[in-house]
Amino acid sequence: MKNLVIVESPSKAKTIQKYLGNDYQVLASSGHICDLPERSLGIDIERNFEPQYEISKDKKKRAIIKKLKEAVKESSDVYLAADPDREGEAISWHLSKVLELGENAKRIVFNEISAKAIKNALNSPKSININLVEAQQARRVIDRLVGYKISPILNKKIKQGLSGGRVQSAALKMLVDREREIRAFVPEEYWNIHAHLNAGNASVRTLLTDHNGKKIKVNNQESTNEIVQKLNNADKWFVDSVVKGSSKSRPNAPFTTSTLQQDGSTRLMMTAPEVMRIAQQLYEGVDIEGEGHTALVTYIRTDSVRVTEDAQREAINFITTQYGKEYAPSKPNTYTSKGNVQDAHEAIRPISLEITPESIKNKVSRNQYRLYRLIYERFLASQMKDAQYATLKVHITAQVGDEKFGFRVNGRTIIFKGYTIVYESANEEDEVVDDNKLPNLSQGEILQLKEVKYEQKFTKAPPRFTDATLVKAMEENGVGRPSTYASVISTLEKREYTQKEGKTIKPTALGETVTEFMENNFRDIVDISFTADMESKLDQVENGVDWHKVIQDFYPDFLANIKKARMDDKSFKVQEEVTDVICDKCGSNMVIKNGKYGKFLACPMFPDCKNIKSIVEVVGVCPKCKGDVVKKKTKTGRIFYGCGNYPNCDFMSWELPAPYFCPKCSYVMRVVENNGEKKYICVNKNCNHTEIVRAVEKAE
Repeated sequence: MKNLVIVESPSKAKTIQKYLGNDYQVLASSGHICDLPERSLGIDIERNFEPQYEISKDKKKRAIIKKLKEAVKESSDVYLAADPDREGEAISWHLSKVLELGENAKRIVFNEISAKAIKNALNSPKSININLVEAQQARRVIDRLVGYKISPILNKKIKQGLSGGRVQSAALKMLVDREREIRAFVPEEYWNIHAHLNAGNASVRTLLTDHNGKKIKVNNQESTNEIVQKLNNADKWFVDSVVKGSSKSRPNAPFTTSTLQQDGSTRLMMTAPEVMRIAQQLYEGVDIEGEGHTALVTYIRTDSVRVTEDAQREAINFITTQYGKEYAPSKPNTYTSKGNVQDAHEAIRPISLEITPESIKNKVSRNQYRLYRLIYERFLASQMKDAQYATLKVHITAQVGDEKFGFRVNGRTIIFKGYTIVYESANEEDEVVDDNKLPNLSQGEILQLKEVKYEQKFTKAPPRFTDATLVKAMEENGVGRPSTYASVISTLEKREYTQKEGKTIKPTALGETVTEFMENNFRDIVDISFTADMESKLDQVENGVDWHKVIQDFYPDFLANIKKARMDDKSFKVQEEVTDVICDKCGSNMVIKNGKYGKFLACPMFPDCKNIKSIVEVVGVCPKCKGDVVKKKTKTGRIFYGCGNYPNCDFMSWELPAPYFCPKCSYVMRVVENNGEKKYICVNKNCNHTEIVRAVEKAE
């Protein structure tokens, strides 16, 4: 008889089967086989909030259960190998119940899908951790209570098809609050004054920072003109201090779920859901020519920066061999996690440094390669020595009678690249580095004025959130957990509470209305500190705190708010967006409405005038027939791009296409705007032909 190993996904099963061979059969449950009912609350409030699970009614899932039961009968030992987290523990628990494994249910966990890790896990099976099961169950129950109680009221008070959620509502409020800040922001004027000075045959650009030893802020043109006039007639310009020093820059810790989503968004231009989807593929395994189904990275749902000693030793040996011993620290770098962290798993890293990104570049998809490279280089850099810089801070004075105007100029030159030879931190990339551009200035040196320049500036409103900055803010404020960030962002967009404007996330009029309703009726649910405190209480269930008590403390006030919201007669109407499209039946300006299949134009005089029109968003030129490329959505809400001449032209693409096919291989090229440039990049992973189209003007 074979041993049976049960995992969640077929892809994961395929990878593990390769490592275990013929003595084992590896099957997938395809996620949860039990859950709360779809069309009812499924929680017995009168019986201490006990969840009422039911076996999935899906025919495919029932066929899977039947297959698993048959496999159990024919197996000597059954190992439950769902992911090493609360969700995985709950899946294993349900499997043990449905498959009637009883006390013999053997739970195995591993942080990476490698032969060594799996065999070690099989040699030390455990029993199911009921505290982890209850920690997941507590979240499931409270989220079901919030969603099923609030959503019907939203549908009645605002419009049909809406939903509220414990984490999503708090995240939406963060977005709406930022939008309110932007609207309320009043720009303040200020002026920068630069002196361009000659030091021998060299020149240096300096910035006005102080007046008579005190910081100065110039906020109008009149003051600017007065200062510039004085500077043009200064008695002398001289260097009054030169401070030479050195600085170090430490590498960032290897990725957590949150930081992976942030860097994946800022560096690779992916959305948080895209990052997590591709990371899951890298964790479960991808088909690599000559290697078969191979897992590339460790478990991707973690908020720990801890790394195993074996991985650290491998990294130092690899660094010494590939880059030289000067790049390898004398002892491994260690990092400390911040805040309320579940330290059950180590940080995200490659399973083997011998599988370099370049070695699989042409064997996996383009985005799999890019994300693997990001994870690989971040981990490798985290185990390297600090970068070292020589710094120079110069203060220059313009003497104007009894007045002294101070100017600053700083420089920094790299002495030792350290970890930056592999991976530069975001703050390193953003910082201005003057490599040997400053003249060799000395204290007391007299300088000659070349010219004074000035520019008007205005303070800027706080920026809208992007996927990366929203993930960071949610983590800092304790809203949700890293594994939920991507799904929350996706849900908000799917519900049309938010929309993307470039990389930024903007709340829609509907999203703002929903937030206003929640603020009026469920202030606790959208209160950031309350949400963070609830997360902390739910985490404590994992350590043995009774989950029933957490729900009991929450529910009475929540129920009172539910009753009050139902009785409240206040209406919350979504402000319709008026367009410049004129109704050709009655002459009114048509408005944008949302329907079952997305947005459309409607006459505001309904029901007297029932004229409607479809909205066509033209975003490019079809490379196949030169017609318009329009933005469309699938039934599941996923965006794609198709030719407006359909069905005469069947061109479609999941990515914004260039107006012509790749001149090298005739594949579609996608449009990418990044780092001030617009590029066309071939989607064929064996080609990757790139064309720089033009410089993109950077917004102030």
